[in-house]
Amino acid sequence: MAPRHFIALAGNIGTGKTTASELIADHFDYDLFREPVVDNRFLGPYYGDMKRWSFTLQMEFLFKRIDHHSEIERARTSCIQDRSLIEDPEIFAKYLHGLGHMTDDELALYYDYFQKLNAQARQPDKIILLHTPDVNVLLRRIAQRGREAERSITGTFLKGLNNYYENFMDVAQQKYGLEVHMVDVTNRDIRKGRGREEFLEEIETFFKHNPRQHSELPFSS
Repeated sequence: MAPRHFIALAGNIGTGKTTASELIADHFDYDLFREPVVDNRFLGPYYGDMKRWSFTLQMEFLFKRIDHHSEIERARTSCIQDRSLIEDPEIFAKYLHGLGHMTDDELALYYDYFQKLNAQARQPDKIILLHTPDVNVLLRRIAQRGREAERSITGTFLKGLNNYYENFMDVAQQKYGLEVHMVDVTNRDIRKGRGREEFLEEIETFFKHNPRQHSELPFSS
């Protein structure tokens, strides 16, 4: 059996992680672990009152993603995860705390849980970071997918998140030892045609790059 591999998608709200993860899962025959947002019991209340629900939502995401990591560890196939585990502590929790939506004690408690759970979790072999500095692109894509809970998201909020994403590649590589490839999706439609083909070719090249083992990363399960 070929070695199983674990790939994670990262990126701001509206960058197209779900679309990209579906394309990759289908093309390379990976099992897809979707971001737990559609049926999330706290997402609607969170966007209505971030100060009240930020800590609760971050804890919910932490436990759901850790569950995904546990399932991936037991999986017999290669897997792709829609949003990486480390984005919450390194981007969302820090940003929400900076905005005053999480207290110092809540942030410290969140990090306590993250560090204990992450220490036991299998880490992704590679991360694909989708990025665009243009928040108008993000707002347009958020509007197009039409999630009721996301209607209150503002350009200012997305811009603040983008400030953290500017350093995400360095943080992932230097702090967590994870290999990251960034794809600028500002002017790219990866859903079909040549845009889809070029995106998958770029990802295939990234998958083949394996500095640790100096061998190709298998694409099948």
